[in-house]
Amino acid sequence: MIVYPAIDIHDGRCVMLEQGDFDKKNIYAGDPAAAALRWQNAGARWLHVVDLDGAKKGQPVNDSYIKAILESVTIPVQVGGGNRTLDDIESRLSLGAARVIIGTAVLQKPKMLREAAEKFGDRIAVGVDALNGKVAVSAWQSVTETKASELLESMSEAGIKTVIYTDISRDGMMRSPNFEMYGEAARSRLDIIASGGVSSLSDVARLSEMNVSGVIIGTALYSGAIELTEVLKLYDR
Repeated sequence: MIVYPAIDIHDGRCVMLEQGDFDKKNIYAGDPAAAALRWQNAGARWLHVVDLDGAKKGQPVNDSYIKAILESVTIPVQVGGGNRTLDDIESRLSLGAARVIIGTAVLQKPKMLREAAEKFGDRIAVGVDALNGKVAVSAWQSVTETKASELLESMSEAGIKTVIYTDISRDGMMRSPNFEMYGEAARSRLDIIASGGVSSLSDVARLSEMNVSGVIIGTALYSGAIELTEVLKLYDR
């Protein structure tokens, strides 16, 4: 299992939102690149970076900050937020991202998703963000009638290997993950990266036992509830 420290960028700063609410944000670093270097120096093997403004606007916004991150670290970085076209994906790969995450476009442009899978292969992943079992889009501002479980089932058919699966109700809340949701998803043929609610080492231990391929940790790292060096030593393999 890979541990992914999260760097969410809003207005040029590293923040963590509560349940995706832009009005409920905690600012943890003024310089996202410095945060990235901090996590690399602590031993992280990957980073998870999200352009929150891009996700909300529907196109990349914070590429200057993302570029600074990519130039500051040597470890691979996956980048999400605002990736709605093949050009968006290609642009961020050209910046140096190891993997680009597609979210809203999965529902809005299913043909594009298949084309992206054929063109970029394992260099793309899909973000499935669920609220009460339904898929949310547009920076989680809109909840669709599509069941998250059904969307997951369609990913393998589309040629997708990696899915970042988030329970919005837990994200940024330090209330432990939705283990039932992740346990079910981990039984699929997909590589599931669990995101949302991780607040303790015991949470990470339980996810590890479920055989998810990765876990994204944000608020718990920035608040000090989890020490990255410790969680890496115990669970990052």
